[in-house]
Amino acid sequence: MSTTKKSTEQVPFLERPIVRTILPIAGFVIICVLFAILTDGRLFQPKNISLLLSQSYMLLISSIGVFMVMTMGGLDFSQGSMLGVASIVVCYLSHYNMVLAALGGVVTGGLIGLINGYFNVKRKITSFIVTICTMYLFRGVCAYATTNSPVYAVSDISKYNTLPFMLTFTVIIFVVAYLVFTYTGLGSRLKAIGAGETAARFAGIRVETTKILVFVAAGCITGLAAFVNAIKVGSVTSTAGNQLETQIMIALVLGGMPVNGGAKVRFYNIILGVMTYKVLSSGLVMLMMPTQLQQLILGIIFLIFSWLRLWQMDIYDIQLLQMYMAL
Repeated sequence: MSTTKKSTEQVPFLERPIVRTILPIAGFVIICVLFAILTDGRLFQPKNISLLLSQSYMLLISSIGVFMVMTMGGLDFSQGSMLGVASIVVCYLSHYNMVLAALGGVVTGGLIGLINGYFNVKRKITSFIVTICTMYLFRGVCAYATTNSPVYAVSDISKYNTLPFMLTFTVIIFVVAYLVFTYTGLGSRLKAIGAGETAARFAGIRVETTKILVFVAAGCITGLAAFVNAIKVGSVTSTAGNQLETQIMIALVLGGMPVNGGAKVRFYNIILGVMTYKVLSSGLVMLMMPTQLQQLILGIIFLIFSWLRLWQMDIYDIQLLQMYMAL
């Protein structure tokens, strides 16, 4: 009894499981209450909530793929460029058939994900470096394809830009992703890889195959986000998906996502993080703050949450992160 009590007392407050769970939720509640007061409740009026949701669908969907990549200890900074190229394909194919357009976006994203996975796994290049390179590569492709004019989707694509369709489409993707991540063993394998690839191999996990398939799956999911983007915007310019990877990273960390993946990852990190980020960014816009000040505030909050997540890691996780950052 005394041993149990002593071991409990030795655990730092921020490292306790209940604190790790509550902290992101508390952060979301505090941000909501703060901006409800600062905006005199205007942020949470029905029309603004509807606008907030409409701005969140693309980020919610694309965050799923990055969530899986980060769970296994990787990073993916190519999401914005990937979405831009996939959106071009979606807009072009929408003149023929909407289902074909969605499939085209998924295939395009999957192919880019395959490139990321190939160079990361087969050529042993760190995922951070690989996805930075493909980010610039496909941003150039997107700029080249839209040099003369934007790529327009079919004129009546806006008829799908309704709350019932977009919400249903997003919820279906989330439910499928949650079921696959939680009940097929995929989540356990990704967490094992994130905790340590060597141990995962000894446990019988096909690490290389799993990592490649996850990069492909992340690309396919971003292809679905590109379909949503094409519906919402109706055209694609060279700036499509610009800074999306940064938004995803900030959102996941705000939702409590460990920066090096592993066993502490939870699927709700996606929804909680994206909604926290969107409430925060929309609140700053509603307060009419300059863009530079908004970026400064977001950067400070991101840094604080990152520090708190690093503080909560046990010694083994910190050693893994240091090894990863040294590559």
